[in-house]
Order: sequence, then structure tokens, then C-alpha cells
Amino acid sequence: MQARAQHREPDHSLGDANTIGGYAAVHDRPAAFEGMDGFSYSAELLADETDEPGARRHAAYLFFVQWARVGASSPMGHLESDYLAWGATETDALAALGAMRLNEVTRILNELIVAREGGAPRRRWWDAMRADDDGDDPHGERHDG
Repeated sequence: MQARAQHREPDHSLGDANTIGGYAAVHDRPAAFEGMDGFSYSAELLADETDEPGARRHAAYLFFVQWARVGASSPMGHLESDYLAWGATETDALAALGAMRLNEVTRILNELIVAREGGAPRRRWWDAMRADDDGDDPHGERHDG
């Protein structure tokens, strides 16, 4: 028997759904984003212990899981941000990162994609399909035959 996804009504009393941590609390799932490369990504908040004392003892970062394209529900890669928030405890660092606005998370994701792609993200799949339907080859050259 296959497990079925359950839709849960958001509980806005749990946080600000416009922040990465609040979204996860309100919707009871990680936030998902479409990267500028056309792939879907989900975002997790993670923290590491550092060698720094006091308020910088733990550092938090974003971990983006890249999901396979159409028809597949399996991860195919990931991206990680630099450390973005710090705290004396792991909970403190994650709470500080969790306050980040979703539009800032999207900006960071797209910067990571550009860096991975060497400054030029790949075409989105629907752009490639449209080009193929229009008689263009995958390299953008026109073929009218």
C-alpha cells in the first residue's frame, strides 16, 4: 500500500509564514522553491557547532535539496549556503536563521545556482521544450526545414 500525502490546514498561530522557519511551522513541512534553473528545491535549516565561544558557538545555514524533474520524486542533488546565523546553542542559531524572509532565501538559492553553473544557469525545461517545438535545436540554432 502506498502512503498518501495529507493536506493539513495551515496554523498561522505558529509563526510568520513569510519567514523560512515560520513557513515550516505554519504549514508543517519545509518550504519549497523554484530555482532560476527551473528545478524544485526544498529548504532545510541546519546548524553546526563551531570553535567560536559564546554567542557564535553554533552556526546555521540553508540546505537546499534539488528534486528531479517531471515524473520523479527523488532528490538529485543539493546546495548549501555559507553560515548565515549564529547562536550560543543550536536552537538559538536555528531560530535566528528561521527569521529570514522567504524572498531572501530565494535570493540565496539563486545565487548558489548561478555559482554552481559558473555564472550561467541552464535553460528551464519549458524553454527547451518550446525551442524544440519551434524548430530550434537545443543549442538555440534555428532550423526551418
